[in-house]
Amino acid sequence: MPTSTRDRIAHPDVAAFDLATIMRTVGDPVRLEIIRQLGDGHEHLCGELSQQLEIPASTGSYHLKLLREAGLTRTRAQGTQRLISLRTADLESRFPGLVGVLTAGN
Repeated sequence: MPTSTRDRIAHPDVAAFDLATIMRTVGDPVRLEIIRQLGDGHEHLCGELSQQLEIPASTGSYHLKLLREAGLTRTRAQGTQRLISLRTADLESRFPGLVGVLTAGN
């Protein structure tokens, strides 16, 4: 069965990463905490991140969307679930050392 346009999740190209946008995005304490949790290198379920942060799922989805649009995270669809991971290699290729700074609170 072909993948529909709706099933594709858009992610910015590494060349389009903008440091000012990234820093504004992680300036929110909730989003910075999400980045720190993703710093373990594993994929996390969207709902699990919301539960760990004790925020409503809709609020978690909003924050994850902003992180994805800034280029910080990758979202992978698996059925009805969304798996979130940090784009560590992409971020390091564009801004060496940034991931270490963002995840230092771990």
